[in-house]
Amino acid sequence: MLNETPIFEKKNVIVTGGAGFLGSHLCEKLLREAKVICIDDLSNSNIQNIDHLLQYPDFEFIKYDVNKPINLDDFDELDKFRVKFQGVQEIYHFACPTSPRNFEKLKMHSLWANSNAMISTLDLAVKYKAKYLFASSSVVYGDPTSEHNVFSEEDEGMVEHLSPRGCYDEGKRFAETCVETYRQVYGIDVKIARVFTTYGPRMKLRDGLLVPDFILNAIEGKDLVIYGDGDMKMSFCYITDMIDGFIKLMQTGPEMSIVNLGSDQVISVAEVANMIISMTNSSSRLTNEEALVFLTKKGAPNLRRAKEMMGWIPLVRLEDGLRNTIDYTIANKEMVGLNQSQNI
Repeated sequence: MLNETPIFEKKNVIVTGGAGFLGSHLCEKLLREAKVICIDDLSNSNIQNIDHLLQYPDFEFIKYDVNKPINLDDFDELDKFRVKFQGVQEIYHFACPTSPRNFEKLKMHSLWANSNAMISTLDLAVKYKAKYLFASSSVVYGDPTSEHNVFSEEDEGMVEHLSPRGCYDEGKRFAETCVETYRQVYGIDVKIARVFTTYGPRMKLRDGLLVPDFILNAIEGKDLVIYGDGDMKMSFCYITDMIDGFIKLMQTGPEMSIVNLGSDQVISVAEVANMIISMTNSSSRLTNEEALVFLTKKGAPNLRRAKEMMGWIPLVRLEDGLRNTIDYTIANKEMVGLNQSQNI
């Protein structure tokens, strides 16, 4: 199914969850080439993430819950984008809460995001014959083991669908099924990005997220808390690399539908914590606490498909990405405080 609607000036692009961590960075990058419609209900994100974008005529923020059916004709503010004539060319669906510390309170939101919101956004893609990209997660592969901790797109993971995390882990698997079913039935060009751990400016503070909490505690001279296994290893992809991956994936043809995005360089969480202590000249020490439900072991991505079919590789060194994130946190911790949030 091809979108043959004429484009008058720039393409129209929708980003759901656009005021969140990933979404706000994507909106910012897309403004170089597109008119961006950012849809977010701010239930788990923050308007401060997109404050600097509101001045641009090619950017429009709509406060709306995408778990409900979406009718763009209801929003007069979109008249300037001539949506009724030009339609929408691309949809990035990022809206889903990912709060480790507040996961229990957001279970229903996760369930809705991986079901109702899938249908409403995919219906919109069918209506406008738009290309569609869904931000899935590496959790669909299940827990890594010592024998199998690097995942390829062909791997079929095992997920405990009735576990306390089921609304997110199994939810992401169901969400991928929604995307693929719409492709089979309606012939739309859909993409699934399986996102591995990503970090950078605008992540939520004090929310159980490793990097920002490590930085904040190091700045304040508090202990850096490692939840669960002190030997846990992870990969860390900087936000600008991840955003480039999303855009490159959206630019591919219909033959490209699922791809891993993340860093294939694995490092222990303790090493990252010690790097942050050193970079902030902190006197903090490491401590261990019981694992958070939402914060579990994750494997690393096999990036062969991304490298060979998209020409994408993560470029930002961990040291450089951490430095940027530290600088941002120092500059914004008082202003943003505990209200800073993300939505991916």
